[in-house]
Amino acid sequence: MRILDRYIVRQFVVSFVFGLVAFLLIFVVIDMMEKLDDFIDANADTRVIVEYYLAFLPEIIKLMTPVAVLLAALFVVGRLSGQNELAAMKSSGISLYRLLAPFIIVATLVCGISIYLNGWIVPYANQKKFYIERTYLHRGGDVTVRYNIVFLEGRTRIVSVNYYDTQSRTATRVSIQEFDSTDVTRLVRRYDAGQMRWIAADPSHPDRGNWVLLGGTVRDFAAAGQALTPFDRLPVGTLTLTPADIEKKQRTPDEMDYADLREFIQNQERAGQDVSRWLVEYHAKVAFPFASVIMVLFGVPFASSRPRTGAALGFGISVAITFTYLIFMKASQVFGYNGDLNPLLTAWLANLIFLGAGIVNLFRVQK
Repeated sequence: MRILDRYIVRQFVVSFVFGLVAFLLIFVVIDMMEKLDDFIDANADTRVIVEYYLAFLPEIIKLMTPVAVLLAALFVVGRLSGQNELAAMKSSGISLYRLLAPFIIVATLVCGISIYLNGWIVPYANQKKFYIERTYLHRGGDVTVRYNIVFLEGRTRIVSVNYYDTQSRTATRVSIQEFDSTDVTRLVRRYDAGQMRWIAADPSHPDRGNWVLLGGTVRDFAAAGQALTPFDRLPVGTLTLTPADIEKKQRTPDEMDYADLREFIQNQERAGQDVSRWLVEYHAKVAFPFASVIMVLFGVPFASSRPRTGAALGFGISVAITFTYLIFMKASQVFGYNGDLNPLLTAWLANLIFLGAGIVNLFRVQK
């Protein structure tokens, strides 16, 4: 790597880190001003508030990374141009394309880190964040109770639960419908029970055990006269679902990593559900981090043609451009959620539009 490349990379990285920290602080302060009264009303101690914002940091970093990348690109190129360093580089035969190379390399590395952060770190942190919100801020319903759960168990069983208590691991008002393995449209047996409780086989491994139905009936449609048999206690048998699976199935896409969200989509497809919304969320987990590279393609040519892109002006421009990008992204997602656009195209549409704008801007400026 040339001395010039190291010089640009060092300034770009320092500016990016400074911008990211500044945006994080601004975001946290504004959010804290909004929610602090709610935490106080809920008698949450300082430890809970600190845990909440530590869990919130990955999500903020994900959102603010493209803004910080654009701000750093505008600031560094504006500084090079304002101090006539950019003119000296061009007079020595260095084109704008060559100048763009170290910015693209750093932005690509940031993009790769963001993909990992968005796919695995952010969902894990969001689980903790949403737990605190449900417990102390009463957002998203009761943290210990899940309502109206329906899932497909294999090919031949549909299990529906009125509500499920995660603390006692007990489901209430349970219905299990069994269908013929050779003709899945023919119902052969139905279990209805007041409760279904998880009995752990080993206290040291609470996720190993079996479900037991309590207080219900079995209706056998294959028998003559549709035999109805009451029971007080009945092991469910080959039901493979565990309490952890139920809790995982109730997570939002923001709480799922790539593998969990893909599995969730596949399960919804097998159950005949419309998965357009989830597919958009899945592809967006990869598409959004690429905004960092696009912001560099957009910002470097823009700043090179404006020698007075200082910190204040760069801050305003980066915020305006990034929020315009977010508006395009959210607007396109509406069409994807409704199934009017292909989910993959929906997730990448804002990137494609701004990539096109960046390439046009790159060709227009003096090289």
